Amino acid sequence: MKQKKAFKKFFTYLGLSLFIAFSLSLLYIFYPTLPDSIDNRLRDKLFTIRGEIPNTQNVVIIDIDEKSLETLGQWPWSRNKIATILNNLTQSNIGIIAFDMVFAEQDNSSPHSVFEKYGIKKENIPNYDLEFAQTIANTPTILGYQFELEKTDFVKKTAPEIPAIFIEKNKTLDEQFMIKAKGTILNIPLLQNNAYSSGFFNNIPDESGIIRSVPLVISYDDMIYPSLALEVMRIITDTNKVFVNYNEQGVSNITLKDMVIPTDRYGRILVNFRGKEKNFKYYSALDIYNNNFDKKELDGKIALIGTSAAGLLDLRATPFESVYPGVEVHANVIDNIIQGDYIYKAAWIDGANIAIIFILAIFVVLATTYTPFFVNPIIYLAVSFITLYSIYEILFTQGIVLNIFFPIITILLSSVFTTLFDYFYEIKQEEAIKEKFASKVSKNVMDKLLNDLHNSEFQAMEKEVTVFFSDVRGFTKISEQMNSAKELISYLNEYMEPMSNIIIKHDGTIDKYIGDAIMAYWNAPANVKDHADKAVLASLAQIESLKALNEQFAKENKPFIDIGIGLNTGLAVVGEMGSKGRSDYTVIGDAINLGARLESLCKYYDSKLNISNFTKEQLKEEYIFRFLDLVKVKGKNKPVEIWQIHGKAYINTEQKEELFSYHKAIELYKKQNFKDALDIFIKLQNNDMKTNKNIYKIYIKRCEEYIQTPPKNFTGVYEHNTKG
Repeated sequence: MKQKKAFKKFFTYLGLSLFIAFSLSLLYIFYPTLPDSIDNRLRDKLFTIRGEIPNTQNVVIIDIDEKSLETLGQWPWSRNKIATILNNLTQSNIGIIAFDMVFAEQDNSSPHSVFEKYGIKKENIPNYDLEFAQTIANTPTILGYQFELEKTDFVKKTAPEIPAIFIEKNKTLDEQFMIKAKGTILNIPLLQNNAYSSGFFNNIPDESGIIRSVPLVISYDDMIYPSLALEVMRIITDTNKVFVNYNEQGVSNITLKDMVIPTDRYGRILVNFRGKEKNFKYYSALDIYNNNFDKKELDGKIALIGTSAAGLLDLRATPFESVYPGVEVHANVIDNIIQGDYIYKAAWIDGANIAIIFILAIFVVLATTYTPFFVNPIIYLAVSFITLYSIYEILFTQGIVLNIFFPIITILLSSVFTTLFDYFYEIKQEEAIKEKFASKVSKNVMDKLLNDLHNSEFQAMEKEVTVFFSDVRGFTKISEQMNSAKELISYLNEYMEPMSNIIIKHDGTIDKYIGDAIMAYWNAPANVKDHADKAVLASLAQIESLKALNEQFAKENKPFIDIGIGLNTGLAVVGEMGSKGRSDYTVIGDAINLGARLESLCKYYDSKLNISNFTKEQLKEEYIFRFLDLVKVKGKNKPVEIWQIHGKAYINTEQKEELFSYHKAIELYKKQNFKDALDIFIKLQNNDMKTNKNIYKIYIKRCEEYIQTPPKNFTGVYEHNTKG
């Protein structure tokens, strides 16, 4: 029988795991773009964790920075200045120069353009565009241009010329995955025709606005054109035939001779960013212009000319930074190709991701099924960590991009669904146990006992607690107004339920109901931070909630309820007490008895909330306090300060003045200056302000008695000989 149940349980949970895996696999296959944004951001975190890595030092950036703009003038500069930069770079034996910008218009600052504009014909007038074109022709320079990817009315249709052949290999798909351009933004013909070659510099962010991949090829008028980075590498490798290789999903890779560059199906390279901005060596364009640089440092290097100046709007967002120079993105791509440390999604990656979903679902469901309930979070965290670490290692050692979102959501859903199944199939047994425990102990203690039946906290021990006692004023009179016991119980329950909820909401434990009274405590069985404050806040909330409750009672012609509350903080004996047949978790001791005395003294002082000085000393919040008395309660020899709390709300000027005068009178009373104290108490009593006038009567009576019969050895302590 047990073996049959074990088999049934195994196949039930196996079916659950397969259901989870199958559902997520369908989501992965048919709606892959839904979680892509989350997946990309998770991968960005892996880049951040990895941190910066060194580049090959083969690529440098000639930066049109703020310093250059400040000295050489605002952009665009006259073309003769840029020609000077090209000549100075060439003299340093630079390997190749590439522009991450386009010169789509003539240089209007050129004297030749100015004379031509006004129809002045003169010979030997400097032509900066011509000078720049000649410099391009005589230096290892590649120009940049831009494709228009959206159709507009002003798109140019001229196609750039590339001195290479692009061959699409194994292309059998009818669908065109490669990005298609609608038009071009080229350099002016004089410059474009004098350049050996050029490449587009389009950086296309994904839906979240972050550059994670860069197109290496774009289709335009049924021809394939290379990016600036790819054209640089094509020229360096002296490749005349570039192969764009396809598989069943789209573009697979691009080959330059023996160099294989993996891409996604759209012909984009996933950029393995080296780190934050300035990971590559930057040279100010001004320093190059002034020949103020070490020429040996640039010997044989690839120089990209671009800008980091904010005003020139070539800043992008990457996994490392939200503001990143676009030119450095191209530097990363070139460095990836040189070093060969690509990150890519292999053709088989979809199958691998689905397999991972099934493996994780089955493992997590079965692991959490056959382990104790409290171990489930540990399994979830451990499997999540191992999965993330494995994905991290595979990404940065093998370059393979695995999906992150689906494995994590698989682990989470598997844990959640298994827990729910555990509840419906096994936790019901716990409910049966709870019903039995409920007849012996309170709910809070019951839950703790169920979690750990051997917990030493339930053995008797001494612990600091804040105890709460409340009592309904004039309950005998109220009960006489009720027509039946049933009506009285219903009425009491209407009061008890919201009061109990308030205590529980403030992390208190209800010990017992004593007729119309409630006893509760804080900081047992579990530790409660700031337990004195929570007890006070719960008490104030009860007093406040009574207003709405009494309004409802008034509408129903039911008696008005008024309560008194006493709070005390101190050491008490706490633990499970009673007999084998009947036991409860409770608190006993002098601190508990004092709390009960403070509640009963609410009648004497006509207050709603009395606390001891022991509770007051532990309060961290700000309250409106009134000193009531220094007393010896029945059964106690040591005097205790009794304080009244009016509330936690803002105190107005009139209240502030009343409390100030009252406490001034108390100080005079303590110093045996009964006459001056009496004057203040009488003045306060005659004030029309609504407050606790009974306290004035108490001290007026005492002062009058002490004036008539001066006390000997006066300590300010008043002795209560009764409980109330």
